[in-house]
Amino acid sequence: MIKRLLLASLFFVGCSGDRATEYPLIDGGSIDLGAPGKLVLINYWAVWCAPCRKEIPEFNELLEEQADHISVLAVNFDGSQDDKLRSEIAKLGIEFPSLLADPRGIWGLEPVAVLPETLVINAEGKLLHRLIGPQTKASLEALLD
Repeated sequence: MIKRLLLASLFFVGCSGDRATEYPLIDGGSIDLGAPGKLVLINYWAVWCAPCRKEIPEFNELLEEQADHISVLAVNFDGSQDDKLRSEIAKLGIEFPSLLADPRGIWGLEPVAVLPETLVINAEGKLLHRLIGPQTKASLEALLD
C-alpha cells in the first residue's frame, strides 16, 4: 500500500503544468479531470454512511441510462485502498469507477465535511455544482437538463 501511495505521489509531483488533473482509477487507467470530455459526477461515500448506501443505486441506474453523456466516479471518504476498498465497493454495490485520490484540489475545495457529497464537473473540467446530502436519480437528472 505504501508503495502505491508513493508512486501516486511521484506521479502527481512529476506532472508538469499548473496543477495535476490526471487521477488514477482503482482498476487501472486514469481520468483527466481538467478536460474529461463529458459531464462527470464525483460521489464521496463511506461504508458507514447510511444516506450514501441509499443513493449509490441511484447513481448506478443513472449511469446505466446515460453512460454516453456522463461519467460517475467514486471517492472513498475514509481513504480505504487496495483490497479493503474493493471489498467496500462490492459491499455497497458501486458499479462505477473509483478514484484512488481525492481531486478536490483542482477546484480549490476544502475537505469533505458532510457525507454524501457530489461534485458536478463539466466536459471542460469546470466545477458546476457541489451537492451536499443524498441525491436521487430524479435530482441528478434535473441538473442534466
